[in-house]
Amino acid sequence: MADAATGQGPEATSRRNVLFLMTDQHRADTLGAYGNAQARTPVLDELARTGTRFDRWYTPTAICTPSRASLLTGQAPFRHQVLANHERNVGYQEDLADGTFTYVEALREHGYNTGLVGKWHAGTVKDAAYFGFDGPDLPGWHNPVENEDYLAYLKDNDLPPYEISDRVRGTLPNGGPGNLLAARLHQPVEATFEHYLATRTIELLEKYADDYRSGARPFFLELSFFGPHLPYIVPDEYFDMFDPADVELPASIAETFEGKPPVQANYSAHWTFDTMPIEVTRKLIAVYWGYVTLIDQQIGRVMDALERLGLVDDTAVFFTCDHGEFTGAHRLHDKGPAMYEDIYRTPGLLRVPGGPAGQVRTEFVSLLDCTATILELAGIDPKPAIDSRSLLPLVEGREVEWEQDIVCEFHGHHFPYPQRMLREDRYKLVVNPDSVNELYDLETDPHELTNVYDTPGPAEVQRRMMGRLYRLLRDRGDNFYHWMTTMYDVGEVDHDPTQSGLDETTYAPR
Repeated sequence: MADAATGQGPEATSRRNVLFLMTDQHRADTLGAYGNAQARTPVLDELARTGTRFDRWYTPTAICTPSRASLLTGQAPFRHQVLANHERNVGYQEDLADGTFTYVEALREHGYNTGLVGKWHAGTVKDAAYFGFDGPDLPGWHNPVENEDYLAYLKDNDLPPYEISDRVRGTLPNGGPGNLLAARLHQPVEATFEHYLATRTIELLEKYADDYRSGARPFFLELSFFGPHLPYIVPDEYFDMFDPADVELPASIAETFEGKPPVQANYSAHWTFDTMPIEVTRKLIAVYWGYVTLIDQQIGRVMDALERLGLVDDTAVFFTCDHGEFTGAHRLHDKGPAMYEDIYRTPGLLRVPGGPAGQVRTEFVSLLDCTATILELAGIDPKPAIDSRSLLPLVEGREVEWEQDIVCEFHGHHFPYPQRMLREDRYKLVVNPDSVNELYDLETDPHELTNVYDTPGPAEVQRRMMGRLYRLLRDRGDNFYHWMTTMYDVGEVDHDPTQSGLDETTYAPR
């Protein structure tokens, strides 16, 4: 018999292994499986062909650390309260509170090997090893090219060091140089950080495969690339892979910011969009696609190892990212205080052994839902992942009720900036307490160029969605609803919105 605490014994192999492939700041439309006819992503396209593609997969918040903390815990950001990246934190909590549930600790308690190779960025003091992940410590938001393990990898393989040229950047409003957006990398593919990450993943996979075959332990292994997050720094082959002349610019490049929250125009200036010729935008998109191709090829090396080790039939494979990227859409780069589809809708692929191939699901699902799915694959009660819901019923085609909308949230980056979003089939509502709210008709305006919040036509839609969002936030315990209580027509209010408790609204004399 197996030991309940460690999972030792032959029956340990009856639980699914999990290979979790993750990128950072990755647009869905960079993959062939999501409709990009020019994409060179055969590995991820094959994963979609042999598994399930989710077409409405959203991040809970379009920023690295909070979204990764949500994946780790199965909790929405407002609940776990890790709300900003360390590098731009303005006073928010930076690490999960002691005692917070995480899937990795649950997996280890049930006898799993657990590894993470690559980007952590889910906390500052508490690193991946703190929670029980094997793998090299690789902190920060970008490829840590001065990391000791990476430098040792270069030395051991007689590979040249990191060196770049052809830097691409604009000019900041104060006249200074803008953020680095792209550069040409003077290293062979084998020296890239992406190749290094795939190599270390394969090494750990081989170790875990030995444990699994011996009947000792199933495994969870995550490969988390730092790219294709900007700056897009890739070797010649990928820097020049796509001709900028063949790049179709996003339609939202026509953004005027008329009727939009002023912060969006400010963010466009911060990312220096208007200081660069439009040809530079085309080149940036072309290089971004090249970066995606480099990552696809490195994922291919790991998938080949999975097959070589005879683990395909026993291993569920996820592919997703923490959030999207603007790459010029809405005259923006990176991500930030603008809840557009470009950064909230992301790729999401899942292949479960024995599951249907080539399936496409259109339900609204979230990165958050991976947590409960991982736990169910491991035979662990997913209830502690309180805001997460297993995707296995959708993958397996079971009859299941599913929400017809999804809520996302944002808390700030560089500065506090609270937002909440409700996305349903046709419409999207964004509540911005600082300025103007947004309502988009995605059927007639798929690129979200026209804010119709204050136009008379969709007034009933606005009222209905505002009420729905209010109730969802209230029921979750997200106190953002307090603002909505006093500001909007959200239906019957069953408490004193002033919170005074001193008059007949809430106090009835006996």
